[in-house]
Amino acid sequence: MTMRIRVLFDKTEPMRFTSHLDLYRAWERLLRRAGVKLVFSQGYNPRPKLQLAAPLALGITSQAEIIDFWISNGPQDLDQLASMLVAAQPPGIEIQSVSLVDPADPPLQKRVVAAGYQVTLLDEQPQIAQEIAILLDSEQIIRERRGKTYDLRPLIKELSVELDPPHRLQMLLQASEGSTGRPEEVLLSLGVAPEKSRIQRTQIIFNP
Repeated sequence: MTMRIRVLFDKTEPMRFTSHLDLYRAWERLLRRAGVKLVFSQGYNPRPKLQLAAPLALGITSQAEIIDFWISNGPQDLDQLASMLVAAQPPGIEIQSVSLVDPADPPLQKRVVAAGYQVTLLDEQPQIAQEIAILLDSEQIIRERRGKTYDLRPLIKELSVELDPPHRLQMLLQASEGSTGRPEEVLLSLGVAPEKSRIQRTQIIFNP
């Protein structure tokens, strides 16, 4: 019987510089080691049916990653499946929970609307609160990506800072298909070099 499984997992420091594509491959290896039989797509180039909810840029860790995959020989007991996956997980992937999902549910990527981030600044930024206020008061924040300009401002849903050192920024950014706010772009707009921070995704928000 084919089952659609959803796993909530952390992407931790050992995989901080692992690309989106390589994370897919890491999951393929994990599932093979766990002994589950993946369902493959149809067509000329069959691929295992896996869906990551939202891409994560290099250098960012996460405590809120989600992957769906389809298996054809998994145990009916989800606790047993979870134990098999945890036993096979490599450094950098830490499984939090395993659940069963309706196979007819829409693809994960089509349901994502926003993502939350916590950004720890490695250097002191005494003017960061003022810079945030200026940014949020801006009607437009024009940025350039891949040779095209876009307005970052409507992609910032929430932005705040904890002033007790080390300074931590809380961001809620739009993350819908074709219209995604990037935490590193917010940092650059604040005058903060992304490499002078540690960025962690804290949540992925789906539409109902």
